[in-house]
Amino acid sequence: MRKKLKLLLAVVAVLMAATLSGCSGNTKSNSEKVAGESDQKPITLKLSHQWPQATANEGDFRSSLAVKFGEEVEKRTNGQVKIQQYPANSLVKAAEQYESMLKGASDMSVYPLDYAGGKVPQFGITLMPALVKNHEQAIAWEKSEIGEEIEELAEKNGLKILIWVWNAGGIGTKGDPIKAPEDVKKGTQMRAAGKMVEEMLASAGAGITSMPSSEIYSGFQTNLLDAAVTSNSSFASYKLFEQVDSFTTSLENTFWFMFEPLVISMSSWEKLSPDQQQVFEEVAAELQPWAYEASIKDDENVAKEFEENGVTVVDMSDEDYQKWVQLSEPIWDKFASEVEGGKELLDLAKKVNQNN
Repeated sequence: MRKKLKLLLAVVAVLMAATLSGCSGNTKSNSEKVAGESDQKPITLKLSHQWPQATANEGDFRSSLAVKFGEEVEKRTNGQVKIQQYPANSLVKAAEQYESMLKGASDMSVYPLDYAGGKVPQFGITLMPALVKNHEQAIAWEKSEIGEEIEELAEKNGLKILIWVWNAGGIGTKGDPIKAPEDVKKGTQMRAAGKMVEEMLASAGAGITSMPSSEIYSGFQTNLLDAAVTSNSSFASYKLFEQVDSFTTSLENTFWFMFEPLVISMSSWEKLSPDQQQVFEEVAAELQPWAYEASIKDDENVAKEFEENGVTVVDMSDEDYQKWVQLSEPIWDKFASEVEGGKELLDLAKKVNQNN
């Protein structure tokens, strides 16, 4: 699997180079056209997210992606469109990002769609336990029928997806590592983002403690948590290697993949001129390969960082992963039967995964 990851990284790098070279020829004329529209008033958009503050080249890659996008849009529109960054819940709390965009209090976010699952249950397909096991499967969603359905669903519910972002997750524990369901000791207090992931872990015998990723460190510190599932990016950004003894990587397999795209509200999107929208789409297309590559590198970097800090680092085998699949299948069936259009979404997701 690690060789496969390196091959996937190479493919993404080639795509990135091709995208950059293919778009560079049109960039200047489009920017000049936008800048030349004297009747177009300057626009400032608010981009709010929960991830720690970063620069374009250093820090949590989701936050870096937001900065890269904002800088490039401002440059290509000659300052006509500015994107003001509000990282680390500094404008809106994580759980309130969706409503904030719909109400116009903010315009953009790097946002996990599942967070809005209470209002749009279909978004739950983007954080379904053990449905996506590796980056190869995750990346394949974008250009498939399931990808089209998700984009249409998002737009119907007020959000336009600009850049696809998938983040794999690991398992950090105090004590022995958790690789398979039988490793979950009865009463183990666990944190995991996603209602259906929590349901799966509860089926394995865990007690569930819900909290934002930014509170996991203190959760371990105060013994509220025995284990936590979160993205690799959050494991690194919040220095959780200081609190755990073991870490199960996503280098081989994982039951936790979360879709966290860069989005803009449809109302804010429609306020942009056609030329400005074109700039947004061009910048998004150029940054898309980088977003995939950065997420893959995160998995490798976090595993290395935890190992270097004395944490026991293990992988989840194919056999272990299949046990999580068996535990998750009743949850998939429940989603298919209870959510409108859920069966169709699940079938389309399975179709992609069978081919990757």
